[in-house]
Amino acid sequence: MADIDGLLIIDKPEGMTSHDVVDRVRRALGMKRVGHTGTLDPLATGVLVLCLGRATRLQRFFVGSDKEYIARIRLGFATDTYDRTGKPVSPMGASNRVVEEQVKGVLKQLQGTRPQIPPMYSAKKRAGTRLYTLARRGQQVPRKAIRVTIDTIEPLLEGGVFLHRHPDGTSDFSVRIRCSAGTYIRSLAHEIGERLGCGGHLVALRRTAVGSFRLEQAVGLGEFERLAEAGRASERIIPLDEIPLDMPAVILSPREVEKVRHGQSIERRVAAPGQYCRLLDAEGHLLAIGEVMARGATVQPRIVLY
Repeated sequence: MADIDGLLIIDKPEGMTSHDVVDRVRRALGMKRVGHTGTLDPLATGVLVLCLGRATRLQRFFVGSDKEYIARIRLGFATDTYDRTGKPVSPMGASNRVVEEQVKGVLKQLQGTRPQIPPMYSAKKRAGTRLYTLARRGQQVPRKAIRVTIDTIEPLLEGGVFLHRHPDGTSDFSVRIRCSAGTYIRSLAHEIGERLGCGGHLVALRRTAVGSFRLEQAVGLGEFERLAEAGRASERIIPLDEIPLDMPAVILSPREVEKVRHGQSIERRVAAPGQYCRLLDAEGHLLAIGEVMARGATVQPRIVLY
């Protein structure tokens, strides 16, 4: 099978790493050039954007996209991984003394741009070693805080109720979160528990959007494999020319098309220096991504697709 170029939006199942999904799609399509644009923990489900074929060269333009999640958080104790897969690291703290208004008040405090320390069980590196590798060895090391933005963190009602009490003294609630790339929802759950004084951790996470890509566009992994086996994989793939890239478009003349294909710059005034633009032929096919150079009058092809 010839390589397919474009984007594939998968609804990642629970229990798999993002790399597991990539491997399954590679096997289903019989091609090697498949990559994801941002990992999801095995616990999490939902939107995973994959780049196929030539589209793998566009990954950088999606990695920094905002994300949207629905998270379920449990109050009562914290864990070493900040989620339900970890070991409890705090005594059981009866959360039934926490009232809904307290939780909602903490949620409001977390909105905005702020520093966040990555959890030890994360793929961040320290001196070339993944933090989760150090954590499994029982090591705790200082981590550098990163700047994240929480645009929205809003309570969700289930059966008309926000805070759900359990006989063991724990309580669950769900929130919808819109945040910047790189935000750890597990860390948010942990911090909420700390601020409420009873400990907390993440019990479920579903990513509902990556940038403009919504869960409604996603296909289940098993369903996609069946489509690929039937020779119908293209039905769920967004082709190169239809990929939504948030940058201006430049329609090239035949002479400019040849220059761009050879990596040569063209004289155009499109946008401010340093910005990117889509370089299209007269039929609207995406040929390359160009960067606007100094003074804004020249566009240099940076990624030539055809």
